Amino acid sequence: MRISLLVVAMAFVLGGCSNTWEGVKDDSSKVWNDSKEAVHDATE
Repeated sequence: MRISLLVVAMAFVLGGCSNTWEGVKDDSSKVWNDSKEAVHDATE
């Protein structure tokens, strides 16, 4: 019984981390592109 509860809890944690990780990747990609653009504009 204890193992099945642990498995269910891990499934929820890993599922939440997966969604969060996708958001982090999207945000960091946007920041990276904005930073490159700002540097390019500043050096012109």
